[in-house]
Amino acid sequence: MEEQKIRLSKLNNDLSQGKSVCSSKGVLSAFPLSLMTEFQIHGLGLVVCQRGSFSFSLNQKSFSAKAGETLFIPEDSLFQVLQESDDVEIFILIYQIGPIRDIMGNLVVSMYLCSQLISEPCYVWNTGEEEEVVRYMSLLDDTLEIGENSFNHYEQKLLLLALTYRLCSIYNRKLITNRDSIGHRNDIFMRLIQLIEQHYMRERGVEFYASKLCLSPKYLSALSKSICGYTVQELVFKSIIRKSISLLKNTQKNIQEITDELNFPNASYFGTFFKKQMGVSPQQYRRNINF
Repeated sequence: MEEQKIRLSKLNNDLSQGKSVCSSKGVLSAFPLSLMTEFQIHGLGLVVCQRGSFSFSLNQKSFSAKAGETLFIPEDSLFQVLQESDDVEIFILIYQIGPIRDIMGNLVVSMYLCSQLISEPCYVWNTGEEEEVVRYMSLLDDTLEIGENSFNHYEQKLLLLALTYRLCSIYNRKLITNRDSIGHRNDIFMRLIQLIEQHYMRERGVEFYASKLCLSPKYLSALSKSICGYTVQELVFKSIIRKSISLLKNTQKNIQEITDELNFPNASYFGTFFKKQMGVSPQQYRRNINF
């Protein structure tokens, strides 16, 4: 019991200090004090309820969760635990996606957008994969216990990425189940995102994606703009830039190799594209990272 109090206090401190990864590091029989008052979650949050129940407010709407259910807290939400049962047992993980944003694909980034397409998003449900999610959390906890080094740093990023993909897989199944509530236009948008994820390395024109969806390029771009604020072309460019940043930050490949991997005709063309999107050349971006 004393060990659990120490973990609870550590979690409370980590949350208060805005740490990039805040974990209960095992089961807890109470929520940290930080979450008992309205708290801004600067990241994604997960609460797996193993036993008992609790009620909470999320963005000023009230919900409840019980044993066998998982609570998903969207990025930058206002969260507060309102009540917890005497026998409650929970696992908690809150992590910022900033450190892994550059290596996330379109599908992951778009999941939050997709969640907002449902008129009444469901933040709590029995996924059937609670044990698997807790296993990911446990593996991540192991990396938090190890002293900071470059290998540990990358292992942590990969585990966070793997967990994020698993959560998106779970959420995607939920969205498919609720397809009727999403609507036809938003269903098209989800299919567009999937197509961009599959083809952006080679196909950059709106015409390709419109043809795949049997729509006119003008209609598809207007639809995309109305849903997420970006045209199809802008979404494709964002995918290319995200991949470019990942290669510049996480590999030793030179600019020509990156140019070839991204299927640009030459390094000069890639450099011009990158600078237009980011304001600096690829070489300068890499130097800024290493400074």
